Order: sequence, then C-alpha cells, then structure tokens
Amino acid sequence: MPVYTCTTVKSTLSADIKASLAGEVTRIHSMINHVPGSYVNVVFHELAPDDVYTDGLPAQPLLINGWVRTGHPEAQSSQLVAEVAAAASRVTGIPARRVLVVIQNSPAHLAIEGGRVLPAPGEEEEWLRQQKDGV
Repeated sequence: MPVYTCTTVKSTLSADIKASLAGEVTRIHSMINHVPGSYVNVVFHELAPDDVYTDGLPAQPLLINGWVRTGHPEAQSSQLVAEVAAAASRVTGIPARRVLVVIQNSPAHLAIEGGRVLPAPGEEEEWLRQQKDGV
C-alpha cells in the first residue's frame, strides 16, 4: 500500500545499501502503522549528477517521498517520518542534513492495489479477508 520513492544521484547507493534501506523503511512502516511488510513498496530512482540541485548548485541529497493512506494519527505520522529519516542516514552514511523525507497522504479510496480499492486505516483485516475469499 504505501510507496516510498528514494531519489539519489547515480552510484550514490550500492545494491546492498538499497536493500538495507528498503528493509529498514519496511520494518519502520510496518511497526508504526501496524501493517504487514508485504504492504510496503520501496522504489529507487537514480538521476544524473547534473539533474539534482540544492540552492541552485549541484547536490547529492537523499530524497525520500512516501505516500500513505489518510487517517493515521498525527503522532504516528510524525514518528514515521522521523524514524525513516534517522534510518536513512544511519544505513546510507549520508549526513542527516542531506536527507529529506516527505510523507504525503490521500484517502485510501483514491488508490487501487491488486485491482481493489485500498481499505481505510483500521479496515485492513476485512480487506484481506475479502481478497482471500476472492470477493
């Protein structure tokens, strides 16, 4: 359900670091939002060095944009963004000042996964039951 897109300059992150970061983002999201890790999608997008700028100058930040369903408590969302940012810096070695994490949300009914409209937070069990039953 959630989608995290990690954008960096090409060759900033090795395959092992990408795998570790994806694992940490999945663990954190699953723990905080109480959903299975199989719900979490992490995508890496690499750009040429002359395609990323900060303050008008070429830069090498780690930009993480996440999408989640509207309805999670504010404290949970704040914890989520803080823990993802800390893990990103810890796992990649990129200084915290060069890591930007933004979590955006929209109502669950504006997204479809597996051909089905997503459930609102708290309604996952029924959604999974219906998926299992082929409803």
